[in-house]
Amino acid sequence: MKIVILAGGYGTRLSEETNEIPKPLVTIGDDPILWHIIKNFADQNLKEIIIAGGYKWESIKEFISKKFIEIEGSNITVTNTGLDTCTGGRVKRLEPSLEDESNYPFLVTYGDGLADINYHTLVDHHLRMRQKKGALVTLTAVNPPSRFGRLRVEKGLCSIFTEKGQDPEGWINAGFYLVEPQVLDLIPGDGCVWEKDILPQLATQGRLAVYQHPGEFQMMDTWRDRIYLEKVWAEGDAFWTRWAHE
Repeated sequence: MKIVILAGGYGTRLSEETNEIPKPLVTIGDDPILWHIIKNFADQNLKEIIIAGGYKWESIKEFISKKFIEIEGSNITVTNTGLDTCTGGRVKRLEPSLEDESNYPFLVTYGDGLADINYHTLVDHHLRMRQKKGALVTLTAVNPPSRFGRLRVEKGLCSIFTEKGQDPEGWINAGFYLVEPQVLDLIPGDGCVWEKDILPQLATQGRLAVYQHPGEFQMMDTWRDRIYLEKVWAEGDAFWTRWAHE
């Protein structure tokens, strides 16, 4: 299975770091988050990886050329998909590299998110949903703990109040997608936003499946997120490495 990592954005919410480097090269511990993402894939024997670069993509290419020669059997390429190309457009630009006579799905994710997903389980779920429901994309949903208490307001009164914790209805998109190759035909060009133009369209058609991942997920979108991931890594129990030790 081929993996696409979208890594072309400006990372403005981490501007303290991303003025000099692209966000996927911001470190957790001694290594960039991109290293952690790729290592997680490689540990599950997923080594066909295409990185869709844009902002400071040359830095990512240089990092890959130096760092990942140690992963045996890996095939990692970095492609410049344009400075201002939107997420769907970046995937479309990779179409020549994603064409496959076997018509096998590929995985799309972002260069700033970590999870303890068993990707083989995700693939199995997607293939079942493709067969049963005609799904073209399966997104991974997680149920993260809320940073805030939960309220329900009825007629001006609070009928439910819970402290911080998981909301059983609070599933969110974790940004790991299994994608059928024919979805590439739905992407018109560089201005296409994957999350706004493609996913809602498939949901309306009943062709967007969901894999409800029971484990953990954390993106590195803000400085607060980075501090949390640094803490988890320093404590020696990073959730994105646990599956390999089960």
